[in-house]
Amino acid sequence: MSAFATHFSFEFKTGLRSSTQMMMNYLFPLGFYAIMGLVMTQINPMFKEVLIPAMVIFTLMASCLLGLPSPLVEGRLKGVFRSFKINGVPATSILAMPTLTTMFHALITSVIIAVTAAPFFEGAPPENWGIFALLVLLTAFTFGGIGALIGVISSSARSVVLWSQLIFLPSMLLGGLMIPLTVMPESMRPIAALLPTTHAIQAMEGLAYGRDTLYDPLTSVLILSASTILSFALAIYLFSWDDSNETRKGHPALALLVLLPYVAGVLLN
Repeated sequence: MSAFATHFSFEFKTGLRSSTQMMMNYLFPLGFYAIMGLVMTQINPMFKEVLIPAMVIFTLMASCLLGLPSPLVEGRLKGVFRSFKINGVPATSILAMPTLTTMFHALITSVIIAVTAAPFFEGAPPENWGIFALLVLLTAFTFGGIGALIGVISSSARSVVLWSQLIFLPSMLLGGLMIPLTVMPESMRPIAALLPTTHAIQAMEGLAYGRDTLYDPLTSVLILSASTILSFALAIYLFSWDDSNETRKGHPALALLVLLPYVAGVLLN
């Protein structure tokens, strides 16, 4: 346990010292939150109803998809993981520590948003804060798993950007954060159902806010849970210590299996 705490503390402090990590974990999400609170709520007053869940989900997504994968790729390419292996550090710890610390940073930012949204921008608070907190934690693990998986399968910093943006941009446009799913064209809803943001915000609105939702919120929780388990399992299975060894057990294309819970969700709706 002491080794775990030491490793966690080291990774956490590294995130605070890194300008890139500070940008992805704090400055970028809080800056975007401030802009949305000041501008979007004036353009569309109804946005106040989803300001807290939308911005919390955005924070978790930005930190885990844009901030988490790159250090994993850099560590592998520079041979850092090989030195860890020599010193007996297991692959699970190499993946778990940056993922957990990134999630922790993102959760700190999420708390700031949840506490300030109502007094600063009249954001509607959830009816049940306990359920909301559990769903935020589930969403953090979901994006943390996907971020770790992207870091494992990406061959370079360029491919990290490609895979991350392939999820990030559609999530912003179709995931229910900016545009309500109910006003989205029906032809786009199956695509939206393939995105974790869609199920995260549907679960939060249905279970924490007590609102009617387009998708069953409990089904969304199951989909997010299955995605979390699959993404972490695939990340561990596909992990490679460096680019010069043959320890990876499967082809990186196996990472697409993480889509299975979302595809199932499309078929169920």
